[in-house]
Amino acid sequence: MTPHRPAIIGVVTASDRASAGKYIDESGPAIEAYLKRVLTSPFSIERRVIPDGFESVRETIVDLADNFHCDLVLTTGGTGPSPRDLTPEATLAAAPRELPGFGELMRKVSLEQVPTAILSRQVAAHRGACLVINLPGKPASIEVCLNAVMPAVPYCLDLIGAAYIETDPQFVQAFRPKGK
Repeated sequence: MTPHRPAIIGVVTASDRASAGKYIDESGPAIEAYLKRVLTSPFSIERRVIPDGFESVRETIVDLADNFHCDLVLTTGGTGPSPRDLTPEATLAAAPRELPGFGELMRKVSLEQVPTAILSRQVAAHRGACLVINLPGKPASIEVCLNAVMPAVPYCLDLIGAAYIETDPQFVQAFRPKGK
């Protein structure tokens, strides 16, 4: 069997305050810790802390997908109803092939935790061989959402031609159809 190349995963925090140094980003590190715990295949992380807003998020996703060849980009922040929360719109501008089931499932599991999850507007889409998933801004909510969608992420990456990733079944039971 041919060894697989290590995945490249972008972790993007969209936050005016964190990007200005007025707030310590806890969400990006929470995503990184989650990935280190659940992935068993080799990967590297490309980390960004950027201001909220359409252009900053869109340009960052395009850069990570096209220039850094990320297989997966996980964003945190900018998914609420505030005027500067434009991560979903920017994601779809950068990655126009939406995968609505991801957002639907994340809202469903989040609603089991807190009634304000109905305000969340996370989306997932792909730009070529790069899957982009918007996550909420709170570390506890990030874990809830990633636990819900991660079983489908490895096979989705296979289907779009991204790097092959494996999860530790103790934490995440990834699903791949038999023979895949």
